[in-house]
Amino acid sequence: MNTKLHAVTDANGRPLSFFMTAGQVSDYIGAAALLDDLPKAQWLLGDRG
Repeated sequence: MNTKLHAVTDANGRPLSFFMTAGQVSDYIGAAALLDDLPKAQWLLGDRG
């Protein structure tokens, strides 16, 4: 059994909130759980893994 830890961080990489899921669960579940915790931002850096 494994787990995934999803996190929202500030611009300096400091954690703001976490959400843990089972390893076989889609990353979309973790992202959806954290969307409301995202702070207002002027820009967003991301990738399509």
